Amino acid sequence: MHTQQDIVAEIPRLRRYARALTGDSSRADDLVQDCIERALSRWPLWRPGNLRAWLFTIMHNVFVNQLRNAGRLDYRADEDLPEAATRSEQEDGLMLRDLDRALQQLPLEQREALLLVTLEELSYEEAARVLGVPVGTIMSRLYRAREKLRSILQTDAGVSRLRVVK
Repeated sequence: MHTQQDIVAEIPRLRRYARALTGDSSRADDLVQDCIERALSRWPLWRPGNLRAWLFTIMHNVFVNQLRNAGRLDYRADEDLPEAATRSEQEDGLMLRDLDRALQQLPLEQREALLLVTLEELSYEEAARVLGVPVGTIMSRLYRAREKLRSILQTDAGVSRLRVVK
């Protein structure tokens, strides 16, 4: 049986997923807080099973509700996207930044499916339950997301980042 302390143990994964969904650390923190508040308030309704999938389901629903209440999606310009964490090698940092920007260009449905399966390592079935869609939909969203990411990253790689300065 899971305890409420198990929810606390899931916070790093929740935060990582929220950060990838929102592209903004402060909005991600708010989303995690809203998710945990809702989970704790509904704790008596919890039925034993996959706690992580239950929490991601709650987070997904909170996020979708926030988008609906906002009335529109906020697409930010490339220069407004947050910088990804950098490692000691500059090229690694640039690749992470490019990947973060490419992820933000994916449609929300594709980004959610991709993040749940690849980053959070949920099975197709678990991801389908979290998002409330059939497994086949998860599979097609993953395919389209991977293809679009590949296309975006190949296009970006073909563009020179260097400018001639006189």
